[in-house]
Amino acid sequence: MDWGIKNRLSRLIQPDGHCFFMPIDHGYFQGPTSSLEKPGETIKPLLPFCDALFVTRGVLRSCVDPANSKPIILRVSGGTSVVGKDLANEVITTSIEEIIRLNVAAVGISIFVGSNYEKETLSNLSKLVNECENYGIPVMAVTAVGKEMGKRDARYLGLACRIAAELGARVVKTYWCDKDFDKVVNGCPVPVVMAGGPKCKTELEVFDFVCDGMQKGAIGINLGRNVWQNPNPVGMARALQAIIHKKATAKEAYELFNETKSSVRTCA
Repeated sequence: MDWGIKNRLSRLIQPDGHCFFMPIDHGYFQGPTSSLEKPGETIKPLLPFCDALFVTRGVLRSCVDPANSKPIILRVSGGTSVVGKDLANEVITTSIEEIIRLNVAAVGISIFVGSNYEKETLSNLSKLVNECENYGIPVMAVTAVGKEMGKRDARYLGLACRIAAELGARVVKTYWCDKDFDKVVNGCPVPVVMAGGPKCKTELEVFDFVCDGMQKGAIGINLGRNVWQNPNPVGMARALQAIIHKKATAKEAYELFNETKSSVRTCA
């Protein structure tokens, strides 16, 4: 592995081998997502707890302070929306010159294995890897499922993750599944981080799946909505950081979440 890629990955993946990425890229296909209407204000109190931001170039330029930021993973795929015909019909939206100009630590791109646009999105990933490797920039592949959430089983996720790694992704972001998630991770020769998916019903539900995934080999999370859409986002971020970097149990994380909630109320 070249020095540049090692250096950039070391900024994202901490010395303990784990990571907490905070995605705020949802607006690229959802528009003004709830709690992300003003992304800069949303992330400000959360930055101390995460290791990197996953963001589009537009929000990066307009909402993220360049003098006081975390390492950036730049979302570079898009071109579709929730009101369009097919979320899978994506293209690469950002040039390599722009990626270099923005001084990012990595780039992220979605792949839609099994969709009508499987070949196109896998080709997007391959082309991006070809370009970024020339400049020492790691690529994170996101195993997206579009609107077909039923695809989130171990067999499908294992297939998608392995293909992403085979095509050159340095990190793969995928969904946790409650059965055989260890097989998904063990079948992928590059680090796996867990996506949050739709907002969970309870905080404990989030802590449970994150703990389970970490125990089964994931190196961390790329989780947004279950943090910044929570009424106590700082408590969620703090508790998740404890799971990722301090090996807290789900119960301990929940206690920490409630302590943070109580302290915020007391201060208020």
